[in-house]
Amino acid sequence: MTPEELIATQKAQFEAMFDMVTKTMESMEKLVVLSMQTVKETLQDSAEEAMTKLSAKDLQGVTARQAQWMEPVAEKMLAYAQHVHEIASGAQADIAKTAEAQVAEMHRKFMALVESSAKSAPAGSEPAVALMKSALENANAAYEAVRQASKKAADMAETNLRTATGEVRKAAQHSAARAKRKT
Repeated sequence: MTPEELIATQKAQFEAMFDMVTKTMESMEKLVVLSMQTVKETLQDSAEEAMTKLSAKDLQGVTARQAQWMEPVAEKMLAYAQHVHEIASGAQADIAKTAEAQVAEMHRKFMALVESSAKSAPAGSEPAVALMKSALENANAAYEAVRQASKKAADMAETNLRTATGEVRKAAQHSAARAKRKT
């Protein structure tokens, strides 16, 4: 590897690292904005709800109002969880894409280095070069297997979150409907 290639490789790695840090910071900023917006809305909703309950004429009115209030609160909690999941999974996908590109590029360059070294290697070193190539290919295959397993796990987690969200939504609607029937 020439000094120019080494400098170019280091520059590319620095740019990739800076890109991942930037994407992480952008995601953190989105999470902070989402959280602050949620807190602000929750405080406002709670104040309005407290004022409504204080103006109720009897305990039955307070109880009925409480049940009606729970469904939108549950919906907002689910929406918040989904937004957090979307932000986190988007950041993870961006970082994974950058990392995969880096690993692929490093693999390509290392294989090129092995090839160029093999050309100038002494006679009889072909088995050692073949062993090194095989080890690199096996390492690359292992990395790919781990990457695919991670992707499947992330997809399964997303599916489970959607299922849980639907179940919680149904339960909240059922509770609200039951409370309405009682009043």
